Amino acid sequence: MPNQSRVVAPGPDDRSVRTTDGQMLRAPADWVLVAPGDPGLTRRLKAAGPTWTVQEKVGRRTFSRGVWAARSSVESIRAALAAERATPEYAQKQAAAAARRQREQGEYVREFRGAVLRFLAFHPRYGHVAGKLADAVTAHATPVGSGTVARTERIPVSERAEAAVIAWMRHQTTAYDHMTIARVKGKRREVRRMLAQQSSSLLERYRRGQDVNSGTCPLHRALTQPAARSA
Repeated sequence: MPNQSRVVAPGPDDRSVRTTDGQMLRAPADWVLVAPGDPGLTRRLKAAGPTWTVQEKVGRRTFSRGVWAARSSVESIRAALAAERATPEYAQKQAAAAARRQREQGEYVREFRGAVLRFLAFHPRYGHVAGKLADAVTAHATPVGSGTVARTERIPVSERAEAAVIAWMRHQTTAYDHMTIARVKGKRREVRRMLAQQSSSLLERYRRGQDVNSGTCPLHRALTQPAARSA
C-alpha cells in the first residue's frame, strides 16, 4: 500500500518493487524514485513519509537503490533544502563538520597504525620492516569508504589491525589473486585459512628475529615493489 512506509527490494522493471514477503508492488503514478547520495534529503523524505526504501543485497553487502516518494513531497523538500544550503550558516556548519571529520580520521589512522605495530611485534632487528608494513597496511585499509575491515566498528581496533595485516599479506605475498578456486561452498574460506597460516608463520620469523633471505622472502619483495605498496 502506498500509504505505508516499507523497505523493499528492486522488482522486475523500473517501477516495481518486491516486499520482504515476496509481494510485488508498483509505485503509484505520482511517485518518483530518488537516487541515493543525498542523506539529508533521504532523511527528510522518510520523516515526511510514506516512502519505499529500496535495498538490494549483493553477497553479504546491502546496497541502497534509492527511495520512492510522492513527487510533490520530493519537490517541496528538495526546494527547502536548497534554500537552507544556500545560507552562510550552512556553509560554516559544513566546513566545521569537514574539519572535524578530517581530525577524527587523522586520529584513527594513528591509532590503527599503532595497533598494527603492536600486532606485528617484530624483533628490534626488523623494526624498519615493521614500520614499512604498518605504513602499507594502514594506507590501504583506513581511507574512508574503503570498505575494509579497518572501517568496521563491530570489533576492537586490535582485531581490525590483525585482520587487515592478514588480508594485505594474502593479496601481496601469496598467489591468492591468481588462484582458480573451485566454486564449492566453504572452499574459498578454506584457502584463505591456509594462506593466513602461511602469513602467520612468516610473521613469526620476523617476531623471533630469525634470518630472512630478502631475495626469496615474499614480504620483503612486496614492501620493495612500488606497485604492491600502493595496491
